[in-house]
Amino acid sequence: MDAALLEQMLLGALLALSVYLPLRCGQLSLATPGFYAVGGYVAALLSTGVAAFAGSGATSPLWALLAEMVLGGILAGLIALAIGGPVLRLRGIYLAIATIALVEILRVLNLNLPFTGGAMGIFGIPQPFAHPGGYVLFTLALLALACWLCQRLEALRLGRAMAAIRDDELAAASLGIDTPRTKLLAFVASAVLAGVTGALAAHFLNAWNARVGSFDASITTLAFVVFGGSRFWLGPVLGGLALTALPELLRPVGDLRLILFGSVILLGPLFFPQGLVTAERLRGLGALLGRGRHRGRQAPQAP
Repeated sequence: MDAALLEQMLLGALLALSVYLPLRCGQLSLATPGFYAVGGYVAALLSTGVAAFAGSGATSPLWALLAEMVLGGILAGLIALAIGGPVLRLRGIYLAIATIALVEILRVLNLNLPFTGGAMGIFGIPQPFAHPGGYVLFTLALLALACWLCQRLEALRLGRAMAAIRDDELAAASLGIDTPRTKLLAFVASAVLAGVTGALAAHFLNAWNARVGSFDASITTLAFVVFGGSRFWLGPVLGGLALTALPELLRPVGDLRLILFGSVILLGPLFFPQGLVTAERLRGLGALLGRGRHRGRQAPQAP
């Protein structure tokens, strides 16, 4: 598989995890592309405008990329913290509409601010890796870290509080769970992950403009989670990988690929309403693997 396509798949999986985190609290936030764009602009502006970050020629030092990812995540997290209080008072479709409005506000700001390059954006972003394979290894490590943190979250008090809010917010509040604080933490964590991913993506794409943080991107990232499943972190990861790769894998069929891609997104929720990955399927897979190992141990020995 082409390394550039694999890198896009890994970035899609990271963005899917960003959408997944608020959904753990039952919050349908579509703000991920906006925070993704913020992180990318931080990396683009620093690497093209600050000599220490730009490096020499078309290459930039790895420490500069790491610093940009940290700064992009912090700025996205601060924006989420500032707006999260009033926005997260909304629920359901009203929250989704509010976060779509946030994405559009950030997009218009990015189009009109004097230092963001307008509609053309910022070009010639230096590369910290000489080959896409370097991006793949780095992003794979970042995705593994994000997945490990999501898995750890399942066992932590915060993760259990998020699950309780998702199942019944009123009951969770009656049990003493600070629901506004928990939802805000999930929203900020989602923004930080999207900002970090955007900083990395800006270098990989070599250019950055306001189109990356559009309403279309909100729907695409939501489709990752709907297709893969929102109850367990593995679902969004698989959804992000599959739906990012599918349009490119279908490219040999020409324009028909758009119809096939749309059909997958349409039929997926019909046949798998809770997504491809659910707790029941994971338990069934675990039981099947367990029976296979047990039979292997009890296999009769040849006389």
